[in-house]
Amino acid sequence: MPTTKRAQPDACSLLDADHRLVKKLFKAYEELAKSKAAIASQKKRDLANEICAELSVHARIEEEIFYPALREALRETDLVDEAEVEHATAKDLIAQIQEAAEVDDMFDAKVTVLGEYIDHHVKEERNEMFVKARAAHGLDLVAMREELAARKEELMAELSGAIP
Repeated sequence: MPTTKRAQPDACSLLDADHRLVKKLFKAYEELAKSKAAIASQKKRDLANEICAELSVHARIEEEIFYPALREALRETDLVDEAEVEHATAKDLIAQIQEAAEVDDMFDAKVTVLGEYIDHHVKEERNEMFVKARAAHGLDLVAMREELAARKEELMAELSGAIP
């Protein structure tokens, strides 16, 4: 009986692990948003900051490494164009969340909309972009995974160093 060969972790699997982490963070935020306890406000701010940091780093590694490689490897780059526009919109929402003075209903709404937006973006990446990336010739996604991981670690270290 033949054994099933398990695919080696690649750039897409690293990016998808980020997607799953952020999805869990959004779910945790959703639970906190249901609570009206005073302590929930600071917890929501902390969780929103974590979500924003994770998304910002994720977007940077995609924009610096993954998307340029896809542009070179694929004939049609409309998916990459759309992803970059989606990133710009997400960054705008992230800035609004980070700059918000109050953790109020509008703050909750912005985090919720960001979550919905990211969910849509993730589905497109998983179902279309990653499929095309894995089928592209000359694209070494296994080596790219290492490059993405190293850059992500570097950016996370910069962020944690910037936080007092």
